[in-house]
Amino acid sequence: MVEQVVPAVVAAPPKRRVAIPPGVALAMLWLLAMVTIAVLADVIRPYGITAMDLRSRLQPPVGFGGGWLHPLGTDELGRDVFSRLIESIRMSLMIAFGATIIAAVFGTTMGFLAAHFRGWVEQAVLMLIDFQASMPFLILALSVLAFFGNSLPLFICLMGLYGWERHARISRGLAIAANAQGYAAAVRQLGAKPLRIYMKHVLPNIASTLIVAATLSFPEVVLLESGLSFLGLGVQPPMTSLGNMVGYGREYITRAPWILLSPCVVIILTTLSVSILGDWLRDRLDPTLT
Repeated sequence: MVEQVVPAVVAAPPKRRVAIPPGVALAMLWLLAMVTIAVLADVIRPYGITAMDLRSRLQPPVGFGGGWLHPLGTDELGRDVFSRLIESIRMSLMIAFGATIIAAVFGTTMGFLAAHFRGWVEQAVLMLIDFQASMPFLILALSVLAFFGNSLPLFICLMGLYGWERHARISRGLAIAANAQGYAAAVRQLGAKPLRIYMKHVLPNIASTLIVAATLSFPEVVLLESGLSFLGLGVQPPMTSLGNMVGYGREYITRAPWILLSPCVVIILTTLSVSILGDWLRDRLDPTLT
C-alpha cells in the first residue's frame, strides 16, 4: 500500500504594517486640514474677504479682548482675519500645487528628451539646466512680472519654472540607467515606441523618486510665493494670499500683530509639514534603507 504524500502548505508571512512616526502623522493631519480648508473655503469662510466694518477695525482675537464674531481679529479696514486667512490658504495652496505640477512635468519631459536623444539635444538641455541653476530666480521673476504685467495664470506658470532643473536632472539620470537595464531594452526590441517605453515602463519605475523631489520643492514654492506677494509682485488685490497678508500686516506689527502672525504660523507649519512628509517618503521609498 502506497502512502499518499500531501505537500505541506506553507503560510505566507504576514505583511508588515508601516509604522508612521508621531511627527509624520501630525504633519499628515495638518496637510489634510489645509487641503480641506482650501476645498471648502467658500463654505467655511464666515465673511467675504472684502467685507469691511470700520467700526470693528483692529479688533483683537478671542482671548485678547476680542469677541467670537471675529475669532482671529480684524485688520486695518475691519476685514475678518479668519475669513481672509481661509481664502489665503486656498490661493497659496493652489499656486503651490500648480507650480509644483508644472515644474515636475516640464522637468521630467526635458530629462527624458535628454536621455533619449543624447548628443546635441542632451547638451542643450544641460545648458538650460545650468543656466536655470545659476540665475537667481527672484531676479528672473521680477523681470518677467515687470515686463509682462501680473496675472494669476502667468504667476502660476512663472512659479512652475522654479525647480524644474531638479526634476530634469533626476529624470535624465534615472532614464539613462533604465535604458541600460534589461527591461527597457527588451520592450524596445519588441517594437514599442519611445513614448510608450518612457510612459509605461520607465516612468512608473522612477515615479517614487520624482514624488519625493516634488514634496521637497513644494515648501520652497510656498515660501517663494509668499516672498513675492510680500513685495507686492504676487497675488494682486482684491485676491489675497498668505504673503499678501504678511505684507499688509507688517505696518501694524506693533499695534495689531495678529494680522501678521496668523499667516506666518500657517506658512511655517505647512512648509514644515511638507518637509517632514518628504523626508519620511524618501526614507520609505529608498530601497537601500528598507
